[in-house]
Order: sequence, then structure tokens, then C-alpha cells
Amino acid sequence: MLRISDISYSVEGRPLFDGASATIPTGHKVGLVGRNGAGKTTLFRLIRGELALEGGEIVLPARAKIGGVAQEVPASEDTLLDTVLAADTERAALMAEAGTAEDPGRIAAIQARLADIDAWSAEARASAILRGLGFEPDQQLMPCSAFSGGWRMRVALAGVLFAQPDLLLLDEPTNYLDLEGALWLEGYLQKYPHSVIIISHDRGLLNRAVQGILHLDNRKLTYWQGGYDQFARQMAERRAVQAAEAKKVEARRAHLQSFVDRFKAKATKAAQAQSRVKMLEKLTPITAPEEAAKTVFTFPEPEELSPPILTLDGASVGYGGPPVLRRLALRIDQDDRIALLGRNGEGKSTLSKLLAGKLRESEGRVTRSSKLRIGYFAQHQVDELVVSDTPLQHVQRLRPEEHQSKLRARLAGFGLGADQAETAVGRLSGGQKARLSLLLATIDAPHLLILDEPTNHLDIQSREALVEALTEYSGAVILVSHDMHLLSLVADRLWLVRGGQVAPFTGDLEDYRRLLMTPDEPAKPLRPKAEKPKAAGREEMLALKAELRKCEERLAKLEEMRGKLADKLADPALYEDGRAGDLEVWNRKYAEVAEAITRAESLWMAAQENLEKANS
Repeated sequence: MLRISDISYSVEGRPLFDGASATIPTGHKVGLVGRNGAGKTTLFRLIRGELALEGGEIVLPARAKIGGVAQEVPASEDTLLDTVLAADTERAALMAEAGTAEDPGRIAAIQARLADIDAWSAEARASAILRGLGFEPDQQLMPCSAFSGGWRMRVALAGVLFAQPDLLLLDEPTNYLDLEGALWLEGYLQKYPHSVIIISHDRGLLNRAVQGILHLDNRKLTYWQGGYDQFARQMAERRAVQAAEAKKVEARRAHLQSFVDRFKAKATKAAQAQSRVKMLEKLTPITAPEEAAKTVFTFPEPEELSPPILTLDGASVGYGGPPVLRRLALRIDQDDRIALLGRNGEGKSTLSKLLAGKLRESEGRVTRSSKLRIGYFAQHQVDELVVSDTPLQHVQRLRPEEHQSKLRARLAGFGLGADQAETAVGRLSGGQKARLSLLLATIDAPHLLILDEPTNHLDIQSREALVEALTEYSGAVILVSHDMHLLSLVADRLWLVRGGQVAPFTGDLEDYRRLLMTPDEPAKPLRPKAEKPKAAGREEMLALKAELRKCEERLAKLEEMRGKLADKLADPALYEDGRAGDLEVWNRKYAEVAEAITRAESLWMAAQENLEKANS
């Protein structure tokens, strides 16, 4: 159980918590919600002990492990699989000690603890988590340095999920995931055996993966049972009740004040007037809760074009090598609302870039209407904003002839007020940067708007505003998003990107969700896909040799451990009467090690095969 009792904390004199309290039952999954800047991430740091409370206390069970995703995974030469395995520090330490321990009692204690934490299935569990987050078996044997920062964040998430801390703290875990990864995480968290607190703006995740909502508002914490939609309904009802009570109290106050004003000067009514003054003093004012400032997006309206506005006829596209997508035959009209579905790496972003004109077709033909304007938003564009410039300067570069008042109106139409307009981009929040990028993508009133993960860093209110804007928008929309709520409200057509092809998906989003949540076939040994051999460079050869060496060392340790267990099972004392229970335990440990050796041999064979292919 996590108990937060009467805590207080301020940042630069601004109180974030003032007598805030909450209790999270053991094993519960909870969504932490609140306005941007309310202090959600700060609360995580307070729970982890990274910040010192000014008052109150936060109490966790003794020896409880707290886990969260690191800000960045180093670009090391360790494989993804080894990086995730190392996240369970206890297992890693025990495995290392098992290779050197000589005292029989200590060996027995190590083996017993390894069995308790299910150490022998660790590689299979780590591999399954990586697979769920989008890493194919051959990628799991590659070094972390081969992946970008966003992909390494997935490795960091895999590591903390594998370590299974008693309290798991996740801050916007789906920001670096695609739809498939987000749905996998949702299912994983539903079955997670310990307590979880999630900061998220993903309504689907907050509805299906949590049992309660912890609301941070006005420096207080309130725990609500149920998912986000239930919480939102209860909050709306509470606001309505409080607003009605505030109105009644205000009417009562006005009536009493009117009596006092009328009769305080009359001697015959002075006592009654004084009595009402005392009543006024005792009348506790009720302040109606403030509604959150409404976030808006105002997309400029394009003129209507004759259909179709874009067609693909036998088009193929790639990045200089074999095409990623082949023989595409597609049509887009101005009233289309299309969501692109497909597992990671199948080519959704590649198709988006082709449609946007960021990539050229290698075969076939792409025909665009002569007057077609296309707006393109991708997450990397948020990171490419000039951090030293203000939003006003960004817009001025695109519209140098427009008056400042009109430019400011454009910014206000995307929720960027006067203060944000003059603030350097580097000091804006992630959501404010995303809104600025959306403004820049739509400033030309595009007939076709392509949005690749537009909701990262947007809070729930901003996501709802984006839904409203896209619903009213008169241009075509192509969406790639892990936000099922957004897709379900905006898209009316689904295209599935799979196996180098793009075709309509005949079911709805729930059908697709069930398809993704269906367990895959049993995992096969971690072998890379058969591809045409390529000449390996010196660094790649060194990495392959290092991986083979690690596999050999892992196999050697397991063989040594099996030998020690065999010696234990050869001890006649173990077969004496009354020791049947001990014999069963040691037999089970021997079987677990034997199973681990089988997996290690598969990994060693895959590493050997990779090296042989590179040498050929």
C-alpha cells in the first residue's frame, strides 16, 4: 500500500501540494491525471525520494522496489536482450555469483533464490517483452547503439517491465510507441502483478488498464474508483452540484445583504439588521469550480477540388534498396478520413511520406491534383523547431507580409496566447510545441492533412479539441496514431499496411484491436530473418564476434551450473527417507537449468550463423 499523508511541496515559491493525501491499495493500477504543470511528474519524484517534502510523509512497505523508465538508454554495445536482462539487478548479481560460489550452502541459497524469481525463464520473458514493444528476434541481438533515441526509450521501458518493481511509475509510456505497442502495453499492465501509477493522456489506456484515477487538482489529491470516462462523468456531476450550491449561497447572501442595507439605519430594525450581519459573517462562501480553459485548434478551410485529389497507380517506394511498399493502387478524395493500421516497421510512415511528397516513387505513378496543397505533421518536426525563436517568429517566417495582430490571432487559434507567442520555443511545454507544429503544418489551408502521431505530448483537453477540429475540417485526413480514441472518432476508413501492400481493412477498430491482442504462434529460436548476405564492415564483424563470445560464456556458465546440480543429485543423503521434498526441489532446478541450456544453445547457434553469413 502506498500512503500519501498531508504532503506539502513548492517550486520557486509556487505551491504544488498543500495538505494532499491519498492511499493506493497494493496491486492497484492507477491513472494520475491533472492539468499540465499541476505537478504530476513532481509527485513521482517525491515518491522516489528524489525530492525532499516540506511537510507530511509518503509511506511504502518496507523494502518495496520502485521502478520507472530512465530518461535515456545509453548507446552501448550490449544487445537489447542483454540490456533488458541486466535491468533485473538481483538476478544479474545472483547469476554472476553462481559462477564463482564454492560454498555448498551458498550455492544452495543462490539456486533457491534463482528458482524463486523464475530466473531460468528470464530470457524468454525479456524476449517476449521486447517483441511486444516492436523488436523482432533478430533486432534483439543487435547492440543498443544501432537504434535511435526513441527506440532506446522502448528498450528502457522493456527493462523496467522485465524487472517488475513493487511500484511501477510510468510517465507517458505510450509517447514512443505505435498503436500496436500501446495496445500490447495496455494488455501487459492489466496482468501486471504489482502496483502501477501511470501519467497518461491516452483515454483508452486510462479506461482499460487502470482500476482508479488519482486526480491532482488545486494542490490536492483525490482518488476515484473506475476508469477515466467514469471519473469524467463524476467530475461533471460534482461541478454541477457545486455550481448549484454556490448559486444558492450567493442568492442567500444577496438577500441578507439587501436587508442589512435597507434597515441598518432604522432604530426599529437595527437589532434584526445586526443579526443578519452576523449571519452573513457565518455564511461560508462556496466557490464554483473553474472549468479548464478550453483548448482550441482552428484549421483554415481549403477550397474544394474535383475528386480524386490524389491517386497511386502501381507505385512502389523505398529508401534506395528494395521497395518497402510495392504496386500501390490507391485513391484519396477530399472528404476522406483514413487511419493507417499496421505493425511497426510495415511502412505506415513510409506511405505518409510518399503521399506528402517527402519521398519519390521508385516505380509506377503518383498523380496529384494541380492545385493540391498538403499539410504534413510528424513528431520529429516538433524536435526540429528553432528553440531560441518564439512562436511568433516561426509564423512570421512563413507569413512575412502579414500584420502581427493577424499572426497572433493565428497562434491564439491553436491555444498559444499572448504570453506563449513571445516565449522562446525551448521554454514551451511539449504540448505547446506540438500545437505550434500543427499550426505550421496547416497554415496554408491544405486540402490533404497527413498526421503521423499528432497526439504525443498533447493533454486530454487538447486531444478532444483536435478531434473537434478534424471533424469540422473540410479537407482529407490521413492519420497514424496510437490513440484509439482519436482514430475511432475521426477515421471512417481503415487501410492496413502489411507485407509491402496497402489494402482496406474490412473490420472496425475493435476488430483490429482483437486481432492484435490475439497471441502469436509459439516463439521460435531467436534467429535473424533469411536475407541476401551483405558484406560486413569491421565494426559489424567485431559486434558479431562479441555476441558469439557472450553466448558461449552464457552457455558455459549454465553447463557449470548443471554440473553442480548433478553433483548434488548424486549425493546419497538426498535420497534418505523424509527428504522427498528436497529431492523434488533439486530435480525441478535441474530441469529448469536444462531448459535454459536449450534456449542458450539456440541463441549460440543464431550468433554462429550470423557470423558465418558475415564471413561469406
